[in-house]
This record gives sequence, C-alpha cells and structure tokens, in this order.
Amino acid sequence: MLDVGTAAPDFDLEDQAGRVHKLSEQRGRWVVLYFYPKDDTAGCTKEACSFRDGLPAFAGLDAVVLGVSADDVGSHNAFAGKYGLNFPLLADVDRRVIDAYQAWGEKERDGERYEGILRITYLIDPSGRIAQTWTVVDPESHAAEVREALELHVGRVSA
Repeated sequence: MLDVGTAAPDFDLEDQAGRVHKLSEQRGRWVVLYFYPKDDTAGCTKEACSFRDGLPAFAGLDAVVLGVSADDVGSHNAFAGKYGLNFPLLADVDRRVIDAYQAWGEKERDGERYEGILRITYLIDPSGRIAQTWTVVDPESHAAEVREALELHVGRVSA
C-alpha cells in the first residue's frame, strides 16, 4: 500500500472502449482509483454496481472514479455492458499499474493461499497525491464509504 501524502504514480491505460486514460490528465480533480480482482465475479460486480449507482454524487464532488483490473479491454467492455457501468474500467494486463500501486499480493480463500489482485482503493487529491487508502473493503458499501471520506476531504480543502 502506498503511503498517504506520496505522489500517485502516473499511468496510461485503456478503458473498456479503448480510450486511453492518464492520471496526469486528472490534475485538479479528485480521483477514486480502485483495484479489483476480476470482471463479472460476485464481489467485483457488487463493488462496480455500487460505484455506478453512486457516480452522480462523485461527479458533484468533482471526482472521477476509475476501476482497474488485469482483465483485457474486451472483458471490461462485456462487464460494463452487462451491468451498465458508467465509468472507466482500465485494463492493466501486464500489471505494471497494479504493481506500482502495490495492489498485488498474497490472498486467502477457503484456507488456500495464492497471489492475486488485492481489493484496494486510493483517493488521490487534485495535486496528484494519495489522500486516503482502503485495504479492507466491503464491496456493497465501499462506494458510500469512499464518498463520505471524499466529502470530508473536500470540506477540508474548501474550508
């Protein structure tokens, strides 16, 4: 996990429509950058749909939501289409951004340990620095939790 206050690593990744997104192009806005294990799986679908449903509130706070996994553009396109996802899902098939954000590591399921993408979220401030991180995520309520934190950060910035 990257420390709060550090510069967020820049990146350029394609979304589900093939459009390239660069973190540096978001300067001046808040960025919710969330990493998730796999398209169209139970927890990842709940989390994505939660961000989908909460997107108007994020836009009202001048924030952009970006999801990242190692799935390819075609997988992201099918996932976004199936659930009407209204924000970019970024394809990091070579894991360079996942690794840069320390979102790869040991996981455990049913007593088995394995390596994979960690469900981790970074809130990046308008100057491009890490403002807050989440490493323990409840997929259904996470978007609301991030929105509430963002409201506090925005309140601090504008106060």
